[in-house]
Amino acid sequence: MEVAGKIKWLDETKTYGSNGFRKREVVITTEEQYPQHILVEFVQDKCDLLNSFQLGQSVKIGINLRGREWVNPQGQTKYFNSVQGWRIEAGAAANAGPSDMPPMPPASAFEAAPDTNNEVEDDLPF
Repeated sequence: MEVAGKIKWLDETKTYGSNGFRKREVVITTEEQYPQHILVEFVQDKCDLLNSFQLGQSVKIGINLRGREWVNPQGQTKYFNSVQGWRIEAGAAANAGPSDMPPMPPASAFEAAPDTNNEVEDDLPF
């Protein structure tokens, strides 16, 4: 999957724990009718991919959706999602949405056509 937009916020690389886990976050704002602010995290060696990018730059990011299950001390199960980047490139096309899908047609495009004849036409190829 891909998400495209302009870089709104770019964090520095942070290291966690004794094993040296690295993470860097970026927020991009999509360029569509209702812009979305999407937080994307890059981990380990992928953090370095962000070094040549800056605020306001148009980008397209290859992403994976990640989900985790966690059971708290009270026994309740909680679920967490994250958006993890694995590729980033400059110069994303304007108006690209969260998954580079074409814009949704207006609702009127989904309305049923008026019934002009009462016969049922069977045009199935089998």
